[in-house]
Amino acid sequence: MSEHDADVGLFTGSVLFGGLWSDGEVAALLSDRALIGAMLEVEAVLAEAGAAAGLIPAAAAGRIAGAARGLDIDPARLAAATARDGVPVPALVQSLRQAVTEDAAGFVHLGATSQDILDSAMMRQAALALAVIDRRLARLVARLAGLADGHRATMMAGRTRGQIAVPLPLGLRIAGWLAPLIRHRRRLEELKPRLLVATLGGPVGSLSGLDPEAGARLEAAFAARLGLALPPMPGHAQRDGVAELGSWLSLLAGALGKIGADLLIMARSEIAEVRLGGAGGSSAMPHKRNPVRAELLVAAAREVSGRLGVLHGALIHGEERDGAAWTVEWQSWPAMAVTTAAALNHAAGLLDDLEIDPAAIQARAGDGGDRGSADRFIDRVIADAASSDGGVSGGRLSGEGEDA
Repeated sequence: MSEHDADVGLFTGSVLFGGLWSDGEVAALLSDRALIGAMLEVEAVLAEAGAAAGLIPAAAAGRIAGAARGLDIDPARLAAATARDGVPVPALVQSLRQAVTEDAAGFVHLGATSQDILDSAMMRQAALALAVIDRRLARLVARLAGLADGHRATMMAGRTRGQIAVPLPLGLRIAGWLAPLIRHRRRLEELKPRLLVATLGGPVGSLSGLDPEAGARLEAAFAARLGLALPPMPGHAQRDGVAELGSWLSLLAGALGKIGADLLIMARSEIAEVRLGGAGGSSAMPHKRNPVRAELLVAAAREVSGRLGVLHGALIHGEERDGAAWTVEWQSWPAMAVTTAAALNHAAGLLDDLEIDPAAIQARAGDGGDRGSADRFIDRVIADAASSDGGVSGGRLSGEGEDA
């Protein structure tokens, strides 16, 4: 079992099942070690922001930031303390204080509480993971747009409620797979300002202990240096951003699951309108070509949607901080992100190896029938895909490295 198990759950972290459920690139961005690195970076930025706000001597801030960026803390070192404290930040802060000179140690973690550090670190991780997911989604959108255009003349039997209805172009069905994915890319851009925010509120979300003007300078510099947005107030007990992230991941996984479900039907032995490459074998029936990738798209959608209810339950967040609600998030959304990233890889492989049999498809369509407005709908979806292509976010955090 890998070090990532604690973050994302058994199957996404399992060596045995990782090829089905996990994604190495996104799992690495959300691993224990990556989270510790992100928390140390947040502490470094907090010190630098404190100096910019006039709250920390520049020399002390430099020593804290240098020490934080130079520390390499093994997750095992924090495990026992995390089990005791319920959060890894106190032990991490203690390690950082021990790593700096005595005159700088008192300025470590200035004005912050554990939730400020962990929430801000996780949002930096989320930004990087979402950039990877969006790049893959953009490629899938382009691939489906090409397939929809290429099969606008391939007529097939439309099916409703499992029964043959009237003919339609295969290109229209593919456009139906594509259209939600385009909307999901737009939804991602819309939710980022609400999700990717810096959290700095101190013990109860009021930045107590700091002069209000200095506190305003501190939080502005802190958010700018992290490349995160500054919310109207710290969201210690306002968890709608994380719940919205989970909702988006579930929507995306569900759209991919729809593709898998349709291809499972089209690839059935008695229908055989498509052949799925990379199919799996059977231990008892050598003649079988099991549609593993298509099945995984459906399974991933179910797995991700199941975790969504847990995140929505964490919205019930008592008073100014609720450990019972907050800790639920740490297991849920990273697992959802890794599973959704894995599903995107399976979808790409599925389409790359897909063999479409136009003759078999058209044999059930009869004389072709009335195309209705199918071509207009296909054209509009393809145009929508082209217009959304400029929205790729890329991998860099906005504002990263900029001066406050």
